[in-house]
This record gives sequence, structure tokens and C-alpha cells, in this order.
Amino acid sequence: MTSTGTEKYAEQLATTTLLRFATAGSVDDGKSTLVGRLLHDSKSVLTDQLEAVAHASRNRGQETPDLALLTDGLRAEREQGITIDVAYRYFATPRRRFILADTPGHVQYTRNMVTGASTAELAVVLVDARNGVVEQTRRHAAVAALLRVPHVVLAVNKMDLVAYAEPVFAAIAEEFTAYAASLGVPEITAIPISALAGDNVVEPSAHMDWYGGPTVLEHLETVPVSHDLADCPARFPVQYVIRPQSAEHPDYRGYAGQIASGVLRVGDAVTVLPSGRTSTVEGIDALGESVTVAWAPQSVTVRLADDIDVSRGDLIAPTASAPGTTQDVEATVCHVADRPLTVGQRVLLKHTTRTVKAIVKDIPSRLTLDDLSQHPAPGQLVANDIGRVTIRTAEPLALDAYADSRRTGSFLLIDPADGTTLTAGMAGAAFAAESAVALPAQDDEGWDF
Repeated sequence: MTSTGTEKYAEQLATTTLLRFATAGSVDDGKSTLVGRLLHDSKSVLTDQLEAVAHASRNRGQETPDLALLTDGLRAEREQGITIDVAYRYFATPRRRFILADTPGHVQYTRNMVTGASTAELAVVLVDARNGVVEQTRRHAAVAALLRVPHVVLAVNKMDLVAYAEPVFAAIAEEFTAYAASLGVPEITAIPISALAGDNVVEPSAHMDWYGGPTVLEHLETVPVSHDLADCPARFPVQYVIRPQSAEHPDYRGYAGQIASGVLRVGDAVTVLPSGRTSTVEGIDALGESVTVAWAPQSVTVRLADDIDVSRGDLIAPTASAPGTTQDVEATVCHVADRPLTVGQRVLLKHTTRTVKAIVKDIPSRLTLDDLSQHPAPGQLVANDIGRVTIRTAEPLALDAYADSRRTGSFLLIDPADGTTLTAGMAGAAFAAESAVALPAQDDEGWDF
């Protein structure tokens, strides 16, 4: 590519929007094949990658390239023909850039789907047209609802194996849409496809003239990206304090970090949390230059008018829309570690750039995703469990509800002994229809808080 061509390509990428999306579905529903077909038919696969897939397919006795191998990279995945870990792929079309997370289908890998969908603006849930909506389909819809994924695509796959019958698709779409809507999923789009044959993935199908909607790629390219962080209240977690104390900058004091949401402007009245001290934004430095305004997700250095105590882990927010602080956190969590999470366990809670000591005060319930029933007082959560927890922290946290901000409403629980990530948490109500319950302050013997 010439230098002019490179510049045009860079300019094109800069003007396209970014969509993060995840795929999910039961085992053998064809997730990896769909992803492979999407990459192949959108011309996003390099020649050497395609040759490697063709070679691996021939070694397995297959006459045609198995496009699922474009994402199933682990040896165990290829041997079993399943997806085990989350596979990330990056590709672009002239209209949009994409970050794709291909997540596993097995029940025991629910935590992997949580990882893949936690930052997604859209989830593609696959269903085998021969089997319809199954327990794992409902489980993945529930996880998407828990993670507040704003757009869900139901891809009814393997339509070629049911003679491209419209009634089969319509029945599955109706059942899934009703279930997902009851969970509070705001937008559901159903598309009949055959990932193996390429029907309605990138190109419209010649076998389903009864379907007049978009292909999968058309929908991915045109769905509104509703994660505009600039529309949310400003949140600036401080990552690092810059004090050069040099001859050139003897009095410079700046607070560096990435704006998690919203817009910061010079002159804004702000509050530093959890201390509650107030000041005014005196200056904003971005890429070595002073600017008057900055927005999420820019990384900037903020200078305040007053010389107040601000350190890593503090949160700078507009005074008019600053979040409250609390030491009592009620949240929905997905346990991701092999060792269980138990009542009374001492953990570290990491929220944005702040890490504090905490104790698991209670595990009121464990969620059964098959039917959304609550199993009361389970006593512990094991790997892949999703449940409600009550946590008491040693220091106040400026925590938003996850429903209001996926960035500042999420946290991790970490083992203080070895730094292992134990649990991923979402503050506030579990599903969109629920309301958060205020918890009374609690004390605990042992750790001093």
C-alpha cells in the first residue's frame, strides 16, 4: 500500500464508528462458523490465514475449509470442535470498525461469556433452527440482560437444514423475543441465516425471499451505537498524579487518567470523591497541548484551581452530578474463580482505579438462569454462578448503579493473598425491571471498618 493509500485508509478508519459485539449460543449452534463466515465474506481474512485453515481442515479429512477454525485457535478447541476461551477478532468495513468476542457455549464457560459481553454494545445469540430456544439460549439472553447489552440479535442458524421454512423461523423468533423482552432487553432483531452456506450473513439469501430484513453484517454496520459515553455525567478516575517539580514546571500539579464518561470543561465546578472537597477545572492537557474541553474515552491530565489532596483512586466529577459514596454495596456478581466465594470472606474490591479492602457480608441468593428463579441463602458461589451479594468496604466508594454506567457501576473482587480475580460485580438491581434496595450499614470484627 502506498503512503497516500495508507493515509486514506487511516483517515477512513478515523471517521468510522466502533462497534463491540459478542456471539453466544449453545454448543454446535455454529457460532465460530458464523464468525468465520463473517470474516471470510467481508474480505477480512488474510491469505495466509485462509491457507492455514484449509491445511488444518484437510488434516481433519474435510474437503472444504472449516471457517470455525478462524476463531477456535486452542488445540483443545480444534480437537473437540468446540469453543473454550473467548476469541477476540478485529476487522473493519468501509462503514464501521468492529471488535468481536466469540464466546463459548458450554454451561461451565458462562464466566467466559460474561467476560466477552461485559463491554459489548450488541450480542448475537445463535439458535439451531432444528432445536429452537433451549435452556442455554435463555441463559445467554439473561446474561445479556444482566450486563445491560443494549442490542441483541437472534440469529436462527442452520435454516438450510429445515428447508428454509418461514414458520420455523417465525416461531423461534416469537418465543425468544417474548422471553428477552421480559428481561428488559431494549432491542431484539431476529435474522434467519445459514452460516455454513452464507445465507444472510454478508450477502442476502436466495433461498428466503420471504425475509425482507437486513443481513447480519448490514445490521452490524447500521445499528445505532448507543454507548455514547459523552451523554453520561462526567466521571474522571485519577490514575496518576504528575508533579515534575522541574525548573520548567516548578508548580505543575496534574491528575492523569482516562475519562470514563461524560465531558469535562475548563471552568467546571467539580468534587473530588470520596473526600468531598470541591474545586474548579483550571486546565486540561491532552497530547501535550492545553484544551478547553475533553470527553470520554480520552486520556487527559486535569489541573485544578485549588491545591487540594488528590491521589490515585480518587474520582473527579461535576459537583452538580457527583455520585454518592457508600461503604455498603449490593450487587449482582458472576463468580469466575475455581475457588468459591463465601460469606465472611475478606477480599479486595477494585473499582476503576481504586482498590479497597472489603468483606462479603451476605450472599442472599443465587440466580438460576434457566428459569430466573432465586435460590435463597446459598452460602457460597462457585465458578460460573451468578448471585446477589452484600459487601462492606473499608473506605467509601463513589459507585454508580450499573444500569446508569457500565464503566463506573462495575467492579472486581480480588483475592488479597495472591491477586486472583474472584468475581465480576454489577452494582444495583440485577435486571432492568428491578429496583435497587438500600442496605443498612454493617460492621465487622477483624478488619477495622
